[in-house]
Amino acid sequence: VQLQASGGGLVQAGGSLSLSCAASGLTFSSVNMGWFRQAPGKEREFVAGISWNGGTYADSVKGRFFISRDGAKNTVYLQMNSLKPEDTAVYYCAAGSCTYDYWGQGTQVTVSS
Repeated sequence: VQLQASGGGLVQAGGSLSLSCAASGLTFSSVNMGWFRQAPGKEREFVAGISWNGGTYADSVKGRFFISRDGAKNTVYLQMNSLKPEDTAVYYCAAGSCTYDYWGQGTQVTVSS
């Protein structure tokens, strides 16, 4: 299983970024997909997840971040709007059925004030 995340970068506060995660080696339609993040000195935290029933979000990103998936491309996306400096972190995509068993390599998102 491979999860290849991309789309990170440097953005000013209030700006937007879109992350992508291409999955291979798994049955995309059978797994839940998620995004997590880890800021320096902090534990990894859940950001958003999506199954075929819809998406769930951490309270800190509700209304600003939006997760989606494309079954034809085996790709999950995270649209991040109204970014804040506290959103700065390495963002990881993950996949799994009951638990998130597979993880991508992470992509850095830096939000400047």
